[in-house]
Amino acid sequence: MSEQGRRRPSKPYRRPQKDPVRMLAFEALRAVDERDAYANLVLPPLLKKAREKDGFDARDAALATELVYGTLRRQGTYDAIVAACVDRPLREVDPPVLDVLALGAHQLLGTRIPTHAAVSASVELARVVLGDGRAKFVNAVLRRVAQHDLDGWLEKVAPPYDEDPEDHLAVVHSHPRWIVSALWDALGGGRAGIEDLLEADNERPEVTLVARPGRATPDELLDVLDEGAGQPGRWSPYAVRLPEGGEPGALDAVREGRAGVQDEGSQLVAIALANVPLDGPDTRWLDGCAGPGGKAALLGALAARRGAALLAAEKQPHRARLVQRALAGNPGPYEVITADGTRPPWRPGSFDRVLVDVPCSGLGALRRRPEARWRRRPEDLDGFAPLQRALLAEALKAVRVGGVVGYATCSPHLAETRAVVDDVLKGRGGAQDVHAEWIDARPLMPGVPALGEGPDVQLWPHLHGTDAMYLALLRRTA
Repeated sequence: MSEQGRRRPSKPYRRPQKDPVRMLAFEALRAVDERDAYANLVLPPLLKKAREKDGFDARDAALATELVYGTLRRQGTYDAIVAACVDRPLREVDPPVLDVLALGAHQLLGTRIPTHAAVSASVELARVVLGDGRAKFVNAVLRRVAQHDLDGWLEKVAPPYDEDPEDHLAVVHSHPRWIVSALWDALGGGRAGIEDLLEADNERPEVTLVARPGRATPDELLDVLDEGAGQPGRWSPYAVRLPEGGEPGALDAVREGRAGVQDEGSQLVAIALANVPLDGPDTRWLDGCAGPGGKAALLGALAARRGAALLAAEKQPHRARLVQRALAGNPGPYEVITADGTRPPWRPGSFDRVLVDVPCSGLGALRRRPEARWRRRPEDLDGFAPLQRALLAEALKAVRVGGVVGYATCSPHLAETRAVVDDVLKGRGGAQDVHAEWIDARPLMPGVPALGEGPDVQLWPHLHGTDAMYLALLRRTA
């Protein structure tokens, strides 16, 4: 028999099969990587298109969402595991290949998808988006990944805690080392607290609504939800927590702007500022960094109940339009302007209450924007620092003597919180001719536990179920 006759017949070529759920997850990850997009902005339009085009149901949408967010949250851990399964540095592996490998690793190590299904689905995705050659590479790597569960891999790739605590936590909990260090400094305490915080950063946050006073009530929102599906907020009297998978846009109150999606930490900041006792007039309020408008909408509603007017200022025109939309229908007087809070158009001493929720690193919202942890660098804080100080200094100038300023930021990093306030109060932030004193913010968050030694307040995901919002309240004295 000839050599040709002894050859086994080759398998006929099989066209790769597209899996709409995994294709969507891959598209979202590529957008995050290539365009520095945020998953919470990319995913909704992709899901909407998939419902219309591919017939996505709630189960498909839930799986796609889990694949995207789970992969992003655990990216650091999965990178360490994949690195142990390839024969070259990860920087030499094409980013689209790494995205497919990370998706596969998450299915193998972070979900209940059976091993054979996770590998075969990932290889099929690789065939569609990468080609047959690189699909073989994906197959080989994921089969190595599948040899251990997550705990087994962490024992192999994470350095022992006793030798390098920060690097151990960085790998196990999928945070850059410098962020682990910064969070630990801000939190204080031992190992248990920082591990609880890092674990909370990797959990899916609840969707929380705010019923804007005078326009909607929590009871109204709870009544229209399925019985037992919604729950009152833990701390804010205006909050309602949605069940997992709840759709805020399905509620009339949200569509009409009478309620909105807002983390309870953000609600507490606005409420605390509104409830500081004042002597003298209380008729003019300012939100000096109002975009995208969530706090401004709540402040506007609270101001209206007192007969006060709100001025909402936002530097970026597109964000000012979002503020205008959020405040539309507010029952009291308000105005939205496009203005730079570091070069304000208003006269000094014009306001009774001022909020500045300053631009920051966003390290307090890593549950909602997990990709931010991989984009931020320690040097980014140097860029924020002068702006934060300038905004607080101008806020103190904007308020009258006896009035109150709230300095807020969605970051627990000490360089963005107390260090800023201390510098400005000592005259190092551009407010040398203005004097102010601390107000203890803790009594203005009644019922909220573990608020620290004061006078400022730092909220935490693992302690309060909120974003890590920071608030300092200051009363101008001269």
